[in-house]
Amino acid sequence: MGRRAGNGGGGELRAGVFGTFDAVVMAVGGCGPAYTLAATVPVLVATVGLAGPAVLLYCALPTIGIALAFRHLGRLDVNAGASYAWVARALHPFLGFLSGWALVVSATVFLVAATRPAGSAVLALAGVGTAGRAGLATAVGAGLFVLMAGVVALGARIGPYARRIITGTQLALLLSFAVAALATDGHKTEFSLSWFGFGHFDAAHGFVAGALVAGVMYAGWDVESNLNEETRGGRRGFGLGGLISVVVSFVVFSLFTVATVRLIGVDAVRRNPDGFLSELGEAVWPGWGGRLLVLAVVLSTVATLETALLQATRTLFAMGRDGTVPSVFGRIHREWGTPAVATGWMAGVALLVVAVAATAGSGEQFVRDAVSGIGLHIAFYYALAGLSAVVAYRKVLFRSAGNLLFVGLWPLAGALFMGWVFVVSLPELTGSALAVGLGALALGLVPMGAAWLRGLPYFSPRPLDPGQPAVGGELHAAAHAGRRRDGVLSDF
Repeated sequence: MGRRAGNGGGGELRAGVFGTFDAVVMAVGGCGPAYTLAATVPVLVATVGLAGPAVLLYCALPTIGIALAFRHLGRLDVNAGASYAWVARALHPFLGFLSGWALVVSATVFLVAATRPAGSAVLALAGVGTAGRAGLATAVGAGLFVLMAGVVALGARIGPYARRIITGTQLALLLSFAVAALATDGHKTEFSLSWFGFGHFDAAHGFVAGALVAGVMYAGWDVESNLNEETRGGRRGFGLGGLISVVVSFVVFSLFTVATVRLIGVDAVRRNPDGFLSELGEAVWPGWGGRLLVLAVVLSTVATLETALLQATRTLFAMGRDGTVPSVFGRIHREWGTPAVATGWMAGVALLVVAVAATAGSGEQFVRDAVSGIGLHIAFYYALAGLSAVVAYRKVLFRSAGNLLFVGLWPLAGALFMGWVFVVSLPELTGSALAVGLGALALGLVPMGAAWLRGLPYFSPRPLDPGQPAVGGELHAAAHAGRRRDGVLSDF
């Protein structure tokens, strides 16, 4: 779809807000290494125990394939909806809509599930104990979320230099700490390379259940795809941030998972999921190690809340612009230059669910079920994006070995892996997790059906074609000039 197709007259996103390097920083920050560690490592350890490093390794490889798919799709169509638009044009509009819906729902649920860990980190940094204070932690996390929602809605984004400092500082703290942790003599569990193998999977610690958690941990790198309309010169360098982010995240997550299990043990993480980082910090640098880790989490929280909101609201904006959801979501505030209505709606729904969850006292089980449900959403739209790249570039896959591997086989393997995880995990999930995963996804059928009955242009999209000069000009020229250098991979 073109950028203005179906626009309800609500204006356009500001072009040139982000540079290419900013997009890379946003992708790394989107994974929120420290924030994700605090929110999901306890779930990963509780789900697969000593097999956590193996899950992270074997899920990183197919995720790189999906990042390659996003990279190539983004060079064919600059659209804030990203997979919502690409899947519609490459596969089918119905699948494209559900892909966008899955992203919006997963971002909303993630913000809800991570509210309490974020609040716990802020309290720990202030020296306030979190034991028995789940309500206070949730309230503080919700306040931080509201603050960032206001920042995103007003367009007063974190400045590029501040964002680089935030991302760089948290990575430096995490990597330094991980190296120190691995060098510490005292340990609860003796490290073994078997942790990266399949020997620790059993009936109680299944690979698929762990893969859903790992999918959530790696998610967020694709935020740069939703910012491509706002990125300067984003077509040529597009997608580098996603690839870099997945690799960086794998290194950080693996080191920390190994350090956590080795130094404080699986039982300690399960016993105190909110405070395990502080306990880990004390085991490495007594007196101030825990504070440094918590500082990294707080810094990461700010960046991750921003990127999660940006990703979801840009997708909603693209859907509103096409009319597949109420057109009010596609409006841009005249003064702020942002989809303020979409941002407000996201914040309101997330806060409502936070309040319901806190009232119900669901606690840790809610977080586990929410993470599993989010994993289904992520596996769903990642699988569709991987297949879309293969279909869109099918005519050029056999022009070179590079095309076949990086545009065909690797994205296809990633798509098949994500699809396999989605299907096989269904019988293993709890009813609550299925309600979050399949139930929330099924809700998207209602607005999709209503939009289809209206006969919107979105449901008759133009196919993605890498041979079009306006989109893949260098590829087209290289193919007809007989050059040996592949146009698809020319800037790798």
